[in-house]
Amino acid sequence: MKKRSLGKDGLVVSELGLGCMGLSFGYGPAVEREDGITLIRSAFEKGVTFFDTAEVYAKGENEKLLGEAVEPFRDQVVIATKFGFKNGETGQGTDSRPDRIREVVENSLRNLRTDRIDLLYQHRVDPNVPIEEVAGTVKKLIEQGKVKYFGMSEAGADTIRRANAVQPVSALQSEYSLWWREPETSVFATLEELGIGFVPYSPLGRGFLTGKIDLTTTFGSDDFRSTVPRFSEENRKANQALIDAVANFAAAKNATPAQIALAWVLAQRPWIAPIPGTTKIHRLEENLASVNVDLTAADLSTLDELTNEIKIVGERYPAQAQAMINR
Repeated sequence: MKKRSLGKDGLVVSELGLGCMGLSFGYGPAVEREDGITLIRSAFEKGVTFFDTAEVYAKGENEKLLGEAVEPFRDQVVIATKFGFKNGETGQGTDSRPDRIREVVENSLRNLRTDRIDLLYQHRVDPNVPIEEVAGTVKKLIEQGKVKYFGMSEAGADTIRRANAVQPVSALQSEYSLWWREPETSVFATLEELGIGFVPYSPLGRGFLTGKIDLTTTFGSDDFRSTVPRFSEENRKANQALIDAVANFAAAKNATPAQIALAWVLAQRPWIAPIPGTTKIHRLEENLASVNVDLTAADLSTLDELTNEIKIVGERYPAQAQAMINR
């Protein structure tokens, strides 16, 4: 597994990371503890050194799972976690007050069984707290040795600039994939100018780009996708054209749709490190094999042509969560 640099201050990660959220939260019942530990350790054995979690993923339980899993090799991995929601629940709105940030960091340090957080993200911009105050709080935590690098998530270009002026931002984490390319026009130029890395979450479109979701798929009430407009039956039917195009291209490359989707993300910029998630070892192996898929300039041009012709239907979040991004 090759490495990539995020930011200008020395943060180096595996080119593919592991998003751990789905092991505990968001996509149905949590996996059994031992199964989660096995998957995380298997990822490390296969070269993954970048692991992503957050306070809000099952109210710290995901952090605890990750902390236990990586404890034997803690110093060989980069752990990213996040603050930014009231009482650790997305439904209660944002909260990036300095006291709350410090409280979350102390909780995360305990949950993760560590003395420092490698990469600390603000999970969502808080309109009630100036971003300079947020960045200043993280700066002090870095000076205290409790945090190493500062990140932001789903922030706009102006907010990133203001934060970066107070404390250098090493990474922006936002959704990015073949079916959500908005960051290319909204933030990529700013990231490149300021020397900030990019960490795409949901690079497989929350599973849709794997080709394993169709009109017969049902989502339980504890699966976040049951509330997402883009995953309504009507919109899945409309968006199937994208999957068909990617699947046909993948077949010609002797790869899976998931591998093409990840290889495409990796090929966009050298400072991008996506964090696909999974609960299954065989899917982990499939995802990691994407680093060996070589997409030529002609391949990338073909994928652009195929996908640009297809209109993706449906918002990517329910209304309340979408409002937090549209600020």
